[in-house]
Amino acid sequence: MALKIGRGASAPPFLVMDVIAAANARAAVLPPGAFADGLGILRMEVGQPGTGAPRGAAEAVVAALEAGAPMGYTEAFGLRSLRERISAHYAERYGAAVPAERIAVTVGASGAFPLAFLAAFDPGDAVAMAAPYYPPYVNILTALGMRPQILPCDAATRWQPTLAMLKALDPRPAGLILASPCNPAGTMLPAEEFIAIARWCEAEGVRLISDEIYHGLTYGTVEERSAAAHSSSAVVVNSFSKYFSMTGWRIGWLVLPEDLVRPVECLAQNLFINAPHVAQVAAEAAFACRPELEANIARYRRNRDALLAGLPAAGLDRLSPADGAFYLWADIGHLTNDSPEFCRRLLAEAGIAATPGVDFDAARGHRFLRLSYCGPEADMAAAPSRIAHFLGQ
Repeated sequence: MALKIGRGASAPPFLVMDVIAAANARAAVLPPGAFADGLGILRMEVGQPGTGAPRGAAEAVVAALEAGAPMGYTEAFGLRSLRERISAHYAERYGAAVPAERIAVTVGASGAFPLAFLAAFDPGDAVAMAAPYYPPYVNILTALGMRPQILPCDAATRWQPTLAMLKALDPRPAGLILASPCNPAGTMLPAEEFIAIARWCEAEGVRLISDEIYHGLTYGTVEERSAAAHSSSAVVVNSFSKYFSMTGWRIGWLVLPEDLVRPVECLAQNLFINAPHVAQVAAEAAFACRPELEANIARYRRNRDALLAGLPAAGLDRLSPADGAFYLWADIGHLTNDSPEFCRRLLAEAGIAATPGVDFDAARGHRFLRLSYCGPEADMAAAPSRIAHFLGQ
């Protein structure tokens, strides 16, 4: 007799992870000197900083281990000292008073989203988001029995939802996921629009989930705002993966409204117990590593500027503004209507790993791709010429 398989098992893949595997396989058989620039596979598919954890974070872990720290269970919400340091971060950066009691340290932002969704929503609830979107938003909500409500956005709205778009929703969704800067387009909401949406959500009983994992990675074109400073009912998701360059440490946090603190704590106790103790030690120390982290941002800025200057002449001239994060959302509709096949050929023929747009927008992503520019400067500088050759420019 066939055994039952749950509905959650039908979650679609996060395609960028498949691209990583394909790029690794291609790199493993790439002959020396395969490309005229002398470089190997140009990794532009994944949002992973090319740098590792800041030195001070690694040194703090070494010191703790050498001192014989047992690295056992922490409280479900994490080390008190780390939560207090995150609280101080909100006061310093945003002028927001966020007590440590409302901060939950999580197993990355990826572990934060299920906690937030389970605490805030019920199966069947609609949760709105702009398209293109970060794929796990949709996939996690669907696996939990909730309904993603997609708001098609485009260059005219800078790939972000508008207040008018939200006001037109009838009935109102149970929640809204907002990301500024967003993945995959790297665009940000202007401060006044961000604040207006946060206030509208609170007034209309729509739970705002503000994804702020790319905060700190901005380039001065749009002011950065946190929902923690503008809404008492919003949930803020953040992570040490991007600005702090600690992807593999799997450490993030939530800022919770009062009514969700205990529910999320109980869920965390049962689902995860706590985030890895050793990663919490590193995370707390990372706050003292600002000069190193700001140097990383300077490199991303140079990569961004080089691509924005070089890609149009190479044949990719329909690019998102890239206010923050480290992505370009490229419209390739003049070249193809099949972004997965385009990306497959780009890897096979030009040695560039990129993510097809269908990962971020099932309806319209066939004519888009995402390029990440957080890799080595030499690789990013070489990308336009490789793409030009690939496109016959």
